[in-house]
Amino acid sequence: MLKWIQKKFAPVLYVQIWEDKLKVTDIKTKQTYEDVPLLALQSTKSGKKVIAAIGKEANELTSPDIQVINPFSHPRLLFSDFHVGEKILQHAFSTFYKGKFLKLTPKTVIHPMEKTEGGLL
Repeated sequence: MLKWIQKKFAPVLYVQIWEDKLKVTDIKTKQTYEDVPLLALQSTKSGKKVIAAIGKEANELTSPDIQVINPFSHPRLLFSDFHVGEKILQHAFSTFYKGKFLKLTPKTVIHPMEKTEGGLL
């Protein structure tokens, strides 16, 4: 029963990744999330790093204790930092669930838009 509900009502998200842009589209509702793939990490006094901002807001932060990371910026690969990229994608996916009672795991299609010259495995 639960698998049927998941299959019937789970969103299908189409993710397009460029080095300087991330676009996520819900195929059914045509709702779109588009932003710069940046994540700002702030070092706390205890040495722990916490997320200060994601997207355009991360680019605007300037402080010596803040490090801005683009996980899709690498000379040969599209994904240079998996953990940071995962957090950015989680943030993008969460925008589709705002105000919804039932949060089903989305079916996701990821489409790298550049840096595919050597082929994909």
